[in-house]
Amino acid sequence: MQNHLIGMVHLLPLPGAPRFQGSVEVLVGRAVDDAKVLEQAGFDAVIVENFGDAPFVKDAAPPITIASMALAVASVVAQVSIPVGVNVLRNDALGAMAIAATTGASFIRVNVLSGVMFTDQGIIEGRAAEVARMRAEIAPHIQVFADVFVKHAVPPAGLELARAAEDLAFRAGADALIISGTATGAPTDLEPVGALRKACPHVPLLVGSGATADSVADLLDQVDGVIVGTAVEVEGRTANPVDPDRAARFVRAARMH
Repeated sequence: MQNHLIGMVHLLPLPGAPRFQGSVEVLVGRAVDDAKVLEQAGFDAVIVENFGDAPFVKDAAPPITIASMALAVASVVAQVSIPVGVNVLRNDALGAMAIAATTGASFIRVNVLSGVMFTDQGIIEGRAAEVARMRAEIAPHIQVFADVFVKHAVPPAGLELARAAEDLAFRAGADALIISGTATGAPTDLEPVGALRKACPHVPLLVGSGATADSVADLLDQVDGVIVGTAVEVEGRTANPVDPDRAARFVRAARMH
């Protein structure tokens, strides 16, 4: 993985979520449209995420969420030729794995794969053992991208970022690591990159928030790829549709690297 650009497909609120607007057809159509725009702009992959479902359930998402996401992801997979990932917020890694295995998606993102994080949903504990066994049983080809000190959360006192990264890579089975800012769209502090590279030299490292057309080239000097949503959406506002011009400008800036 080198200079990998991954675009976010932020789903509208799904059935069962407080802000669901009543049309599955509309939300699936929006997801497909966003994914197509990202692919046409030159992105290497997309992640489909139930961003509109806040406030999120911290562990297993409701069955209606999994069913709705499976429909959206399957539709995206059918309409684009680039890899598709799945992230079931807040931390349903098993649900994401099931969706990926049945829809043809290529990877999942897990906010808390191992250890503990203090979040706005409460204390979230990783379930790496269950995720690894499920993957081995039903979908060994699916990759697991894991956040290190995920955004909108606080790690336990005394736990160092590099140590958490080592645990994710060498004990929890993560195929790639993601570092982010404190919140969605917030800039990522790259100061720890050196320590992370030393701790996990052969594991791809991605920036998970805050990348813009102005910053992406510099980011790619230090990491293997970026995940971007807000900066390529209409007016730079999270959860707006993907803006073709912003997406194309972002890719051009990255490819100049």
